[in-house]
Order: sequence, then structure tokens, then C-alpha cells
Amino acid sequence: METSLFDSTDVRQRSSMTDLVPAMEAAFVAYATGNAQMPSKSYIDLPTYNGDFRSMPAYMAADDWDAAGIKWVNVHPDNPSTHDFPTVMGTMIYSDPETGFPLAIMDGTELTMRRTGAAAAVATDYLAVEDATSMGIVGAGVQSYTQLEAIAAVRPIEEVVISDPDDERVEKFVDTYAEEFAIRRGSIAAAAACDVLSTVTPVEAPIVETDDLCSHTHVNAMGADAAGKHELTDEVLLNALLVIDDFEQCIHSGEINVPWDNGVLTEEDIHGEIGEIATGKLAGRTPEDSVTVFDSTGLAIQDVAAAHVVYEASDEETAASSLIQTI
Repeated sequence: METSLFDSTDVRQRSSMTDLVPAMEAAFVAYATGNAQMPSKSYIDLPTYNGDFRSMPAYMAADDWDAAGIKWVNVHPDNPSTHDFPTVMGTMIYSDPETGFPLAIMDGTELTMRRTGAAAAVATDYLAVEDATSMGIVGAGVQSYTQLEAIAAVRPIEEVVISDPDDERVEKFVDTYAEEFAIRRGSIAAAAACDVLSTVTPVEAPIVETDDLCSHTHVNAMGADAAGKHELTDEVLLNALLVIDDFEQCIHSGEINVPWDNGVLTEEDIHGEIGEIATGKLAGRTPEDSVTVFDSTGLAIQDVAAAHVVYEASDEETAASSLIQTI
């Protein structure tokens, strides 16, 4: 056996949303049904270098496949200015659960972006109105691209409103999708008034208010990944049908972490986890629901599920190439 190496381009080319979205749903189902193992994320603090390492191991079993691996991630805020490296980098080791053999080592940064988009798409499929045609995005960074790509795979998106104070980033985003969607720059309120809204910012003071949203907006709150981050006002969270990916992670570092710590939001305000909806234990959107919110922190099982998609796509590509050579 050989260990495959996949760079960011390989990961992107081998992880179509057509395959990724059902893989993310399978990961959520495995977690909800007890068919997954996901130890808590561990940290190595490096104060000398103003950074840290984080390890995220996981195993999950779907109906007809299983996957295991570990993602090794760093966060070094000084990298861009001091070393011309990204602040966050990641590497995924994807292993054969039966033997432990390392099947692949792949770029974990691209993998994270794509599985994050796919996770939002799963939530959108369960929580957004069926005929959603407009999407707003607050934050035009790298995550915004996979948000649009993934959600357009589960809803017939036609109109896109992008909001970001950075002119260059907005222009790049608009240019990228100008031929696919009716896309324009707009305010946060204009983005929030769409059928689906994804927020992908690192803010610690809420920027989306109840009055910004339309009567049925589904919100994917993707930006909060650390204690203190908070994109939606408490009122939005309290009035919405609120769905999370994992209770412990969300109260620690998800969108709900601040109102939870302040005692404003309690467990009674949370509808449940997305896996419980995917298994049918809980209902998703009903005709009675208005605004819905998905609080996503990102789970290690999503990484191994995405790595499975990348590896299987490369395996199929190799098999097809061998068949052509044989013929």
C-alpha cells in the first residue's frame, strides 16, 4: 500500500459538494446514533511564538463505509506579517480503520473550508424554506466561497448579496460568481433579508439584528470558533428555532457561547443538534417556524468524512486511469 499526498488543489478537485454534503450528513447521523468517536480537541500552547497547535482525532461509521483520521492545526497570528505564512494551517492524516495504515496525508486548510460549507448546506436543507432563491453572506473571506457553492447545491439560489467592508475582497467575490448568479454588494441588513444567510466573520460584537432578517430567513452562524465571538444579537438567537452541531463545543466557543455564559440563553432555548434532525428524532423546519439558526463550530468527524470523499475520489480516478490503460 502507498500513502497518497493531496495538496489544496487536489482536495478541492476531489471534493465536489455533490459528494461532500451527503458525507457531512452521514457524519452528523453517526455522531447522533453513537457510531462515532470524537475525543475533545487538545491544545499545545506556544507562548514563545504567540501560537498554538490543536489536534482533532475522530472515527465514524456510516451505513456502508467508515473513516478515521486526525487533523493537526496551528494558529499563529504573527505568521502573515513575520513569516508570510497564513495564520491558520492544517494537515489531515487519513487512516484505514481496519489496519491503521495511513492512506493519505492531505491539506487540512482546504479540507476545512469545504467541509464547513457542506455542513452549512446540510443544515440549510433541513431548516431553510424549500423555495429559497436568495442568499446573503456577511464576510467575503475564504469561507464565503464554499458557503455559496455548498448551499447552491441544496437550494435553487439565484440572487446573492455579499457584505464586507473590504472593497477588494468584495470585488473578487463578485467577479468570481458574476456569470452564475445575480450578485451584488449590499449592507448587512440587505444580506440578512435574504432567504438564507451565512455569517462568516470573527466579530465579538453582534452585527445581525432581528429587524434585519426577513420573516423566514435561515441563518448559518459560522464565524464563532472561540470564546467571546458573537455575530447575532441575543434577541435573534432567543426568537429563532436554534439548532447546534455539538452542545459542549457550542457553549464553549460557538455562536451561543456569550449569551450562554451570561445566563441569557439556556438549554431550553436550543431545539437540538443537527444530527438529531438528520436521524428524524427531531423535526427540522415546519410551516409554523419563522427564523431558524444553525450554530456551527466544526467537528472532527466532519474532517474524516471529507477526507473519505477526497480519498475515494482519487481511488476512483486511479481505477479509471488503469482501466483506460488496459483497454
